[in-house]
Amino acid sequence: MLADTFGMDIMVACVAAGLGAAILIGFVLSRFKLDQWVEPFVFTTPVAALQAEGRTPTLRDRVDAAREETTDIVGRVWKWVILGVGIGAVIHGWVPTELFAAHAGPGNPFAVVVATIVGVPLYSNAAGVIPIAEALWTKGMAIGTVMSFMMATVALSLPEAILLKQVLKPRLLAIFFGTVAGAIMLIGFGFNLIFA
Repeated sequence: MLADTFGMDIMVACVAAGLGAAILIGFVLSRFKLDQWVEPFVFTTPVAALQAEGRTPTLRDRVDAAREETTDIVGRVWKWVILGVGIGAVIHGWVPTELFAAHAGPGNPFAVVVATIVGVPLYSNAAGVIPIAEALWTKGMAIGTVMSFMMATVALSLPEAILLKQVLKPRLLAIFFGTVAGAIMLIGFGFNLIFA
């Protein structure tokens, strides 16, 4: 859908930039000691307990652990999933493309920042946001600004924050959102320079 809407070159650049940013952010953040900002239950999984005992988990141990962990996680977060998806469903239909295009159009040097900030509270998958992005692009919004909006909507939604809050403490959640938002903005500014 992305290639059909914006062209193969934009699609390849978007996927490469997104994957590159994810790998780079993961690599950089893995160099810091951030474990204290992860909820303790994450480290008490059955497989982690076996490894702490010095045992190498068998396939059966892993399958049993996966079943147990899935039940535990679903029991812990199901209400937050429903809340997040509900909020996203309410907000999803509300994207005033005319007003948004006016404030994040080519005349605004901070358009990428505006697009990223506006994209965060929305909730959509990549396929659901493409028609909105196409409408913004046809109204004259620069491609980097459109891509920043799309990436923020998919990667940094409010419902996602509600779910991640169950696993990450506020400080790590802020680090995650800040670094990903920064990368999205850099990608947007880069696209606006390259594909101008």
